[in-house]
Amino acid sequence: QVQFAESGGGLVQPGGSLRLSCQVSKSIPDIYAVGWFRQAPGKEREGVGCINLRDDSTVYGDSVNDRFTISRGSAENTVYLQMSSLNPEDTAVYYCAARGPPLLLLRLCLSPDWYDYTGQGTQVTVSS
Repeated sequence: QVQFAESGGGLVQPGGSLRLSCQVSKSIPDIYAVGWFRQAPGKEREGVGCINLRDDSTVYGDSVNDRFTISRGSAENTVYLQMSSLNPEDTAVYYCAARGPPLLLLRLCLSPDWYDYTGQGTQVTVSS
């Protein structure tokens, strides 16, 4: 079983920045990709993006592209979601998730159902 340690959520003003952290209890070869999806109240889940742990390639959803960045941290099995230029439409619960082998096409990570494991989620609220 894979466990997650998520942190970094909170309240931020429009135009501000926030960084989410996700530490996964396993890595390659058990885990090949780590990413995030989000869910706002009354809305469908939406893929945010992900990172391939083998080559650090990334994929982002259209609504966050150029504003959000996913990267690996120096701490073991830690992945970050750096969010900037936040707006109220980014308000949601953000879930860190991971996928084991086979990796297949990385862009499929924009579908929340692609993941094998999901964390408990952290709330991000963008409001003045």
